[in-house]
Amino acid sequence: MKAKAFDTKVFKRILKYTKPYKWRFNSVIIFAVFLSIFAAIRPLILQGTVDAYIKPKDNYGLLLYVTLMGITLLLEVVFQFFFVYWANWLGQDIVKDIRTKLFRHMLSFRMKYYDTAPVGQLVTRSVSDIEQIARIFSQGLFMIASDLMKMGVCLIIMFWMNWQLSLIVFVAMPILVFITRIFQRKMQVAFEEVRTQIANMNSFVQERVTGMKIVQLFNREDVEYEKFKSINDKHKKAWIKTILYNSIFFPIADIISSLTLGFIVLYGGFQIINGNPFTTLGEMTAYTMFIGMLFNPLRQIADKFNEMQLGMIAANRVFDILDTQDQIQDTGTFEAPVFKGDILFESVRFGYSHREEVIKGIDLSVTAGKTIAIVGSTGAGKSTIINLLNRFYEINSGTIYIDDQNIENYTLSSLRKQIAVVLQDVFLFADTIFNNITLNNPDISRDQVLAAAKKIGVHKFIMSLPDNYDFDVKERGVMLSSGQRQLIAFLRAYVSNPSILILDEATSSIDTYSEELIQRATETITKGRTSIVIAHRLATIMNADKIVVMDKGLIVEQGTHQELVEKIGGHYKNLYDSQFIVNINF
Repeated sequence: MKAKAFDTKVFKRILKYTKPYKWRFNSVIIFAVFLSIFAAIRPLILQGTVDAYIKPKDNYGLLLYVTLMGITLLLEVVFQFFFVYWANWLGQDIVKDIRTKLFRHMLSFRMKYYDTAPVGQLVTRSVSDIEQIARIFSQGLFMIASDLMKMGVCLIIMFWMNWQLSLIVFVAMPILVFITRIFQRKMQVAFEEVRTQIANMNSFVQERVTGMKIVQLFNREDVEYEKFKSINDKHKKAWIKTILYNSIFFPIADIISSLTLGFIVLYGGFQIINGNPFTTLGEMTAYTMFIGMLFNPLRQIADKFNEMQLGMIAANRVFDILDTQDQIQDTGTFEAPVFKGDILFESVRFGYSHREEVIKGIDLSVTAGKTIAIVGSTGAGKSTIINLLNRFYEINSGTIYIDDQNIENYTLSSLRKQIAVVLQDVFLFADTIFNNITLNNPDISRDQVLAAAKKIGVHKFIMSLPDNYDFDVKERGVMLSSGQRQLIAFLRAYVSNPSILILDEATSSIDTYSEELIQRATETITKGRTSIVIAHRLATIMNADKIVVMDKGLIVEQGTHQELVEKIGGHYKNLYDSQFIVNINF
């Protein structure tokens, strides 16, 4: 899509965020008006000084006008301070509001959105793109408005002072305006490409840093290095295009400004030499200042318009996310109570894409307080059941009930509050163990955490760490082993006191010692509450009240371990024999 030189719809939308700060917005405009007046007064004072006091050699009058000039400059500095400070202050407040709104919006997205959205691009939108929006106010809008007002006042005064000299300026101005317009359009397209390449680079670096272990394990350093060089080269070329346009525009603008000044000096000089009473030395001196006050802002407006364009492009990208409606429909009005824990799936169908169903019309019941295990090959749909129960995804058809109530009738927050999940791949934040357990929930005290840790047998392990519960696990919990991360996840689930507990492959990739601790923790936290255990290793789920066997999105068998293992040729029997025969042979 072709980039617009100036997107008025996006601009109007940005301006809506100024409404809470209307008094500050208006104050900045007032400061800009005064700055334009002070800027125009200075050349007038200089003209009066030259014509009325320097030429007649009036020392007293000269001192008076110098004092007046000093007062004018002082007032201009004061207003300039408030103008710049309040414009930046306003920009930062608006950025804060947009960033908060964006993050809140992203928190509500369903998991399907994050399955396809590049993390690096989302980070770029949330941080650098939003920060660029602030520059619309700090370096763009108000600066341009101030410069335009200065130029307008100066042009009026110049025409009033000497219309003949002003005609030279009026001839040159449209030429520079036309060149500036072309420059702005070219820069708009160039900056769009720059932002695209920045997002691509952020996404690439984010993924490679996160997956650095895989890169090194498979000896892909050289390949990834070459890919990065290619992306970096595209980024460089995008920026060079903007540099090229700047390199062309600014010298041309300087030449036009210098030629205009030269013509004014030449024409005005001849007028003074020939004794023309309509042109004075003071006017000539004032005009040399006016030329700078007209042409320099026009050059700078092009630069500031670039900042506006960057901010508009960034805002457009941010608004694209804000306009994305990919949330789970939280239409429930019923606050979920403490569940008894009865769960029922009726003819539930679901697919991550429209082309293929993952769950193909299953019926499943779970009795309150019981533990059921779900087993099956990879891709059978085991983990999908968890996602549907938590409403991370919307089912295609069918109904899911908890305690005889359709889960869609519960509010999302109250539903998820009653369900705790321990995943195979435990995510820990770069924070203390205590904060990773409580997730900064103020309702969970340290005493509660310690008591829970002792009850499920995790306290001793935590106390063996430096700083104990205040130990910083770093990003993604890299300071802990996979087994230790699992223990923290179990404790996190336990202190949340859920009505329903789900363990998703929680013991599939840990050492024997950690498995023993987790088995003890499992027995403690599943006692008296509805629990769903998903496992590949059948040894961990033999004591479940019911075992559900899934294959290709269907439930193919249900029963106790003893019932299923006696079914000759059954799916569970084959899984059981394959695992235990391997162990015996080993």
